[in-house]
Amino acid sequence: MRRVRKSKATQEDGTTSRRRPRWALGTYYRAALLTAGAVALVASAAFAASVVTSKPARQTGTKKELALSGRGLEAQGASAATTTTAPAAATSTTTTTLPPVPELLSVSPKPGATGVAPTAPITLTLSAAPLASAPMPQLSPPVAGNWSVSGDTLTFTPAQDWAPWSKVRVVIPVTLASAGPVTAATPEQLSFTVQGVPLLRVQQLLAELHYLPLRFGPSATQSALAGEPTSPGEVSTTPEPGKFTWRYPNIPATLAAQWVPGQQTVVTQGAIMMFENVEGLSVDGIAGPDVWAALTGAVVSRSLDPNPYDYLTVSESTPESLTVWRDGRDIFTSLANTGVQGANTPIGTWPVFEHLQSTTMTGTDVNGYHYVVPHVPWVAYFYEGDAVHGYWRSSYGWPQSNGCVELPVANAQVVWPMDPIGTLVNVSA
Repeated sequence: MRRVRKSKATQEDGTTSRRRPRWALGTYYRAALLTAGAVALVASAAFAASVVTSKPARQTGTKKELALSGRGLEAQGASAATTTTAPAAATSTTTTTLPPVPELLSVSPKPGATGVAPTAPITLTLSAAPLASAPMPQLSPPVAGNWSVSGDTLTFTPAQDWAPWSKVRVVIPVTLASAGPVTAATPEQLSFTVQGVPLLRVQQLLAELHYLPLRFGPSATQSALAGEPTSPGEVSTTPEPGKFTWRYPNIPATLAAQWVPGQQTVVTQGAIMMFENVEGLSVDGIAGPDVWAALTGAVVSRSLDPNPYDYLTVSESTPESLTVWRDGRDIFTSLANTGVQGANTPIGTWPVFEHLQSTTMTGTDVNGYHYVVPHVPWVAYFYEGDAVHGYWRSSYGWPQSNGCVELPVANAQVVWPMDPIGTLVNVSA
C-alpha cells in the first residue's frame, strides 16, 4: 500500500510531536526508505511466487523485473516499490482427451446382401467397445426391436420377422464407429434386402384359394385355410406342415407331370397369372411383394378363384383337335388346325398371357407372303405370337395355320370363356 506523508507532525492520538533536527530527519527518512524497500521486495517476491504457482508458464520481461535487473534496491527508492503493477494472471484452461471412436470391422448381413433370412439379426463388430455416450444405429424404415452390446459387438434383434422383399438400411452414427475396413458401403448407409416368401408357402395359399388343381392341408380331407388368421399381417410366411393332394379325379398325365411342390413350374406360373389377373395386378407369373400382399388379403377375406380350373389340350394327331378339361372331365372338344411345316405349333405347355375378343393379326407366312388380317375373333395368346383363336376355313383337323391353333369361329366362341389369362394350353404330337 502506498505511504501517505502527514502534513502535520501530529500523532495518531492527536498530540503534537517535537520537531527533530534537519540532519536527524535525513537519517530518519533514509532508514524509512530502506525499510520500505525491503518490505516492497518481500511483497514483490511473495506476489511473484503466487503468480508462478497459479500459472503453468512463468511470465518474463515485466516492468518490475526490468527495474530489478538495471538498478539496485536503494536506487529505486520508494517510487519503484510503490508504482510497479503486477502482470494480470493468465486464464487457466483444461483439455479433455476422449477415447478414439472404434472402427467398424464387419457387418452381418453383409452390405448389399440379398435373400436375407426373415429372422436374421443385425450384428456389428467394432475394433473396441463403443463409447458409453455413443448412440445406437438407426434402421430405415424403422423396425421394432432392441440393440444389445456385448464388448465390441452390437446386435439388433427384430421384434418380428423382417417384411418379405423389404430393403433395410442401417444408419450408423459417426460417433459410434468409423468406416474402418468396411468398404462395401459408407457406414452411414449400410443396407440389405430380405428374401421373399418361399414359393412353397405361396403354393399352399394358391391351393387353398383354388387357383391350383390341388388342395393343401394337414390331411387329404382337411383344409389348412380354415385355420388362417383374420389379419393379412398375421398370415405366416413360413410354409405350414401338411401335404398337397389333387382336387379332381382323372388328372391329365401332362398336367400331373408339370407339378412340383416348392418349384416354379408352368402349373404354378399359370396359377399366379390367373390370380394376378383376377386381382387386377400386372401379369408376370412371379410371386413378388404385390402378389403376396394381395394373396394374404384374399386368404383373410376367403376370396376363392371365381373361375373353374380349365386345362386345354391340343393334339396334332390327325384329325387335329382341341379338348377342354374342367374339374376332372372333358367338357368340350373341337377340330383344330395347327401350324404348317416351317411354322409348326410348338410342343409343350404354356399359360395364356393375353386374352382378346378380337384383334388384327399380322405376320409373314412360310412362302414369304406378308398378311394383315383384321377382326380375328376369340383370341388367347399362349406362346409368343401363337394363339388359340377362331378362323374362317373350309375345313379343319390338319396343319393349315402359321403356328396358331385355329378353331371354327363358333367353337372358338365357346372355348374363349374357358381360356382366360393363366389357363394352361398343352400341345402334344
